[in-house]
Parts: sequence; structure tokens; C-alpha cells
Amino acid sequence: MRIGVDVGGTKIEAIALDADGIELQRVRVATPKGDYAGTIATVAGLVRELEQATSRIGTVGVGIPGTIVTATGLVKNANSTWLNGQPLQRDLSHALSREVRCANDANCFAISEATDGAARAFEVVFGIILGTGCGGGISINGRIHAGPNGLGGEWGHTPLPWATTKELPGKLCYCGRHGCLETWISGTGFEWDFARVTSRNLRGAEIAASAKAGDDEASEALDRLIDRMARGLSTVVNVLDPDAIVIGGGLSNLGRLYDGSLSARLCDYGFGGGVETPILRNLHGDSSGVRGAAWLWPTRGETPVRSSASHST
Repeated sequence: MRIGVDVGGTKIEAIALDADGIELQRVRVATPKGDYAGTIATVAGLVRELEQATSRIGTVGVGIPGTIVTATGLVKNANSTWLNGQPLQRDLSHALSREVRCANDANCFAISEATDGAARAFEVVFGIILGTGCGGGISINGRIHAGPNGLGGEWGHTPLPWATTKELPGKLCYCGRHGCLETWISGTGFEWDFARVTSRNLRGAEIAASAKAGDDEASEALDRLIDRMARGLSTVVNVLDPDAIVIGGGLSNLGRLYDGSLSARLCDYGFGGGVETPILRNLHGDSSGVRGAAWLWPTRGETPVRSSASHST
């Protein structure tokens, strides 16, 4: 049995999968915000609850909203800031008396969709999460590629390519720089851009509904979002050239992302034109991250999945 845990800012979810990826049990509780010791205890408690419910012992993989530095084993870049600077993987392993594998939640999303999701037929997969922030992850042959700094796929903190004069210098990002892609194409950034241009405050789903109802301002906001996504993804294609791109997060439900508009823009922005990279809607929805955490452990006989934290305990 594999157990996957997704440590989010508002909830911690855990899932148990059998050897074929079939869900056996799922539990979810509120995140003890600001409480590192409480987070360790909560994760360990959820694992034990799943094992009691299934009468099995499982491997444990954990997706986190940050990354673990290989050299130190400490968390960095987590928007759940109480995790930063902490030896999370080591402490979880100690609490559960077994090796625990941790990886960035966007990497978990990518490996989930590459293993048994929308991109299961592709070797090199770039997974993106468009939610409160903008994350990315890389799966190669079913394994996470995080890199020695744990930064593989972090396209959200690259600049918006070919920014216009109206887009410069860009909004201040929490990372300390202006104009990061995350400030433009995340759900938060999409809503901020709409309010910036129209002086109207709507949620992302409301903007999409207004556009469908014929609201020109909402339709133009969607067009700007698609154009900026295409610019951002063109840099990924130019550097990585993945076999497929999978979209997750709240904005992944926007139908305009899959009607050919985004693919057409990406075709234009890619070096030399003619880009044909498929852009896919995720298969597992909100469950993809927690499933990917479980897949950090391979099937019997396979080489273990290498994550950014695989060697830090």
C-alpha cells in the first residue's frame, strides 16, 4: 500500500492506494496553521488512521508547498511559512519510524498525471498548477525531475516574457521581485488584473461566467490571461520541449484553455513557430497532488523515484 499526504495551507489530506493505484481510503483535516510540531503530529496521525482503517502498513510520500534543499534537508520557499527552515522530512521519518519522501506539491501533481492521469502516454510531462499561486513540475519517465536545488519546474518565478510597457514593472511578488509570471497568471493574478483594468472585483469563475454571458471586459481579461500563459509556456517549450503540458488548479476549469486558443498562441510564440505540444486538462482534479505524493514510492522492482529530498535524511 502507498500513502500520499498533501500538506496545504488550509487542509491536510491523506490517501491510501493499493498496488494498482485504486483508492482504499481518504481522510482530510484542517491544517494547524503556524504550528510546525502540530503539522508533524497531524501528518503522522493521518497515516496511522489510514493504516488502522485498512489493516495495512504503507509507504509514505508527502507533497509540500515548498521544496527541500538536498544539501541541508531543510524546507525553503514554502508559502506555509512555518515549514521554512525546518527538517520536515527527517522529523516525519522519525515520527513514523520509517523513511518518508517529500516533494514539492507541483511535482507531485506532475507525477500523478504522468503515472495514471491525463498524460500517462507521454514520457516528458510539464505539469502546472494555477491556483492561489502558480507552480510547475517536471516528470520524466514517471520520475520527478527536481534538480539539485529543488527548483525544477519553478516557472512561476520567472519574468513574464515579452512584457509590454503596460505590464512593466509588474506587481511586486512575495519573492521580492516584480513581474513574476505568478503575479499575472495565477488565479489571484487573473483576478487582480481584471480589477486593475476594470475597477471591478470578481472571482475567477465569475469573470469566466461574465465572459460567457457576453461581457466584453471579462472576455478581454480571459484573452490577456491566455496570451500571458502562452508567452510563459513558450519559454518552457524552448528549454524543455515536453511531450505534453497538463494544467491543474482552480483555473484549470476554464474551458477557454482547451478550445484551441492557448495552443494557437503557443504555436506563434514558440521559437520558429509550429509548436504542437498538447495542452491537457488534468484527470484527477483536486486529488492529483495527493495521489502524486503516494507515487513517490515506486512499484516493487522499480528504481526508487528521485525527488529533491530523496537523499536528505
